Amino acid sequence: MNKLAWLLATPLLISNVMAADLMQVYRDAIENDPSFAAARSTLDAGREKMPQARAGLLPSLTLSGNTVWNENDIKTGLSPNTLSSNFNSNGYNVSLSQPLFRWQNWVAYDQSKIQVALAEANFTQARQDLILRVAQAYFDVIYATENLTAVRANKAAIAQQLASAQKNFEVGTATITDTHEAQARFDLATAQEIAAESDLEIRQRTLQSIVGKEPGVLAPPRKDANLNPPQPADMKQWVEAAEQGSITVQVQQANADIADREVSRQRGGHYPSLNLLLNHSQRDAGSTLFGGGSNVETTDVTLRLTIPLYEGGLTTASTQEAVYRQQKAREDFEQERRAVERAVRAYFSGVSGGVELVQALSQSVTAQQSALQAKEEGFKSGLFTLLPVLDAQRDLFLAKRDYAQARYDYLLYRLRLKQAVGTLSDADLTAIYAALE
Repeated sequence: MNKLAWLLATPLLISNVMAADLMQVYRDAIENDPSFAAARSTLDAGREKMPQARAGLLPSLTLSGNTVWNENDIKTGLSPNTLSSNFNSNGYNVSLSQPLFRWQNWVAYDQSKIQVALAEANFTQARQDLILRVAQAYFDVIYATENLTAVRANKAAIAQQLASAQKNFEVGTATITDTHEAQARFDLATAQEIAAESDLEIRQRTLQSIVGKEPGVLAPPRKDANLNPPQPADMKQWVEAAEQGSITVQVQQANADIADREVSRQRGGHYPSLNLLLNHSQRDAGSTLFGGGSNVETTDVTLRLTIPLYEGGLTTASTQEAVYRQQKAREDFEQERRAVERAVRAYFSGVSGGVELVQALSQSVTAQQSALQAKEEGFKSGLFTLLPVLDAQRDLFLAKRDYAQARYDYLLYRLRLKQAVGTLSDADLTAIYAALE
């Protein structure tokens, strides 16, 4: 008997031991999620904007060389003889160019600093998105698993009621109506089971696409996990924090700053430019047509001022285009700021109301369990028909489903609220992990 009990308990123990926790799934996602890997590469590429722009302020140096073999045959009318000259000439040239004043280059360098900051912000946003995607997919799998378990339990209970109704009908203590009603509920439960199995498969594949492997058994949240309202409890403080710290708002602000400087850069097409040019060359010829070799070495230093006069209206049109894009960037910033404010208010309410909602649904589950027990006792004593029992079973199933969904929604609202104000980090995921079994 003890051996049998151990064999029955072993699968449950293995499931608990091998259950994948939230932090392990997150670590796998960091290593294997293609979207996050692409964001990391985008960050590396964005960091190269500054050295590229800085190159426009630094000197450029070029070196070129050549060697030429010359064969010359000249015949004139003054002499029947042909004058021939074969010789080799070599040379090299070193050129240095140093921009002293190019307004567009200075503005581009200023833009590059913002572009690097923008790349950093986008990567931070990608990491926060990964935290949310992992948590969402993780809880979706757990909810789908719990939902399937509840559906099967509901189906099993209905099957018992169906068998009881059929037996009572056979002995004449119940009508055929009870049997038909139980059969209809059983068929519905079967359809729900098929849908729940399909939903679980889809959720598992979604999580697998993030972590790059089979997720396995996942640890669910504890039933007794503490649910706390947001701190501070003032929504206005969260909104103010989001206006300063939201990553998406910072991204749009950076885009607007880049657009502002782009207007200045395009206007720089009307400004003069000043460049310092240094050129050194040497040409060594072994001979010439008239005999004797030569070695010529020259060095030139040039200060070149270029003043654009007219380019067919290109600079004016480009500047006007930049002005329109500047206006768009400012509107995008305002739109994102308002969207973040709405999101913060919604997530704050989701966390605050989620605490009370979870507590209420927990009590609802307890009440539905008591109601089902009372209906079952009443059915056995003949006070109720089978229909109220089936209704009570359905209500209990729905209460359990809603209770599970509310708990996961509360946890996700916590993470989304932190993301909205720009403070979401691995530490917040660790706090969620502490609430898991």
